[in-house]
Amino acid sequence: MRRWQVLWMSPLVIGGLISAAALCLSGCAGRHAVANRAAGGQPPHFQEVKFREVKLGRIPAGFLSSAYGPHGWHLAAAVRRDEGVCVWLDGQERPMYDGIGKGSLTFSPDGRRIAYAAMKGDKLLVVVDGQEGPEYDDIGVGSLTFSPDSRRLAYGALKGYKWLVVVDGKEGPEYDSIGVGTLIFSPDSRRLAYRAQKGDKQLVVVDGREGPEYDGIGGLTFSPDGRRLAYVTQKGDKWRVVVDGKEGPEYDGIVEGSPIFSPDGRRVAYGAWKGDKVLVVVDGQEGPEYDGIAKGTPIFSPDGQRLAYVAWKGDKRVVVVDGQEGPEYDGAGALTFSPDGRRIAYGAFKEYKWRVVVDGQEGSEYDGILEGSPVFSPDGQRVAYMALKGPNMLVVVDGREGTEYDGIGFLTFSPDGQRIAYVAQKGDKELVVVDGQEGPEYDAVIRNGPSFHEDGTLEFLGIRDDTLYRVTVAPAT
Repeated sequence: MRRWQVLWMSPLVIGGLISAAALCLSGCAGRHAVANRAAGGQPPHFQEVKFREVKLGRIPAGFLSSAYGPHGWHLAAAVRRDEGVCVWLDGQERPMYDGIGKGSLTFSPDGRRIAYAAMKGDKLLVVVDGQEGPEYDDIGVGSLTFSPDSRRLAYGALKGYKWLVVVDGKEGPEYDSIGVGTLIFSPDSRRLAYRAQKGDKQLVVVDGREGPEYDGIGGLTFSPDGRRLAYVTQKGDKWRVVVDGKEGPEYDGIVEGSPIFSPDGRRVAYGAWKGDKVLVVVDGQEGPEYDGIAKGTPIFSPDGQRLAYVAWKGDKRVVVVDGQEGPEYDGAGALTFSPDGRRIAYGAFKEYKWRVVVDGQEGSEYDGILEGSPVFSPDGQRVAYMALKGPNMLVVVDGREGTEYDGIGFLTFSPDGQRIAYVAQKGDKELVVVDGQEGPEYDAVIRNGPSFHEDGTLEFLGIRDDTLYRVTVAPAT
């Protein structure tokens, strides 16, 4: 496990909105472009949108690094002062330390809690909600992990020459190293798993219990109900997927992002290499062989009944849904099912143009389909995506084009599917667009936002003239 780099001085990017940049959709070939933020369309029933600003405070000088709440509702930063370094959160400064671990600022999934690694002399400790944990020789880079319910915290710590995992303040067994990024809580937050190193062997530790040793381990994932665990293992030059402690057949490789569980936790799928061919294994059954499959696939539908992936046939791409191949394209990616599992959409590249295919029907042609789209509304009735049209970007909602902007991103539907919001760039300013109506301009809109609350209230943070604002839009009536 790597050690933290303690922050003293580094550049900060607050907004993160940039204009178009080349990006490959799910590993597809061809020309395609992606922007940072979104665009929109008119709502089903027009209603004037009112943006309400609340001033949170001035942005302080001496920013070293920053972190953004999961919904774009909070901004935290490490700030240098003459007497040391402190954490600044939504306009309020926290206690001073000798240093703050670079990249350690971590929000809980609900955005209400924050944890970070802090330096005291030559020791490091984890601060959670302002409370200090025990001191260690180091804290693992990227190891701070909140449980899905935001109540629990785990991290890797160095004690002497050994690494251990601290869960809810309690130390686990010592190892030679802890796998970076492998600490995972089960979706119900009750269980914890991680990869540990013993000499030249690796093993999985689940709820404090060690599994068998292998030459390599990766891809740890819990089923949605938290009862099952799957991961990838290596023995020599062969790879297997282990599910519930049982080893599957040997392959020459397992596709990155595998394995995955269906949402109901009953089914398991993964991509595997057999010689120079790759196939998808579902519930232990091998599918047809292809020249490759796209990163991020296969995917299950939300009801767990359907499976889709992008496969390579020579220099062509096909989308395979429930075992049936779709038409061939020069590129394809960004597969997504509707929440009810009945509909599917993806981006497809043909004759130097991109289009979104929804339920087998091709949409209009564009110069690019942007990362983070297409998206379905929660009720599955509406479809929206971000597209590149010449030098500009726009959002297409239910086939209707919105206003063109210099940059777009963070496209999101309201919980009832009636509203749509995104961030847009006009020149060097950023703004939030709701149902096609523009809000106030800011120097930056904090990334990960805007986001809707369950009651339909929209919230985001914006910076104007070095002042941070919390902005809300009331639910539609």
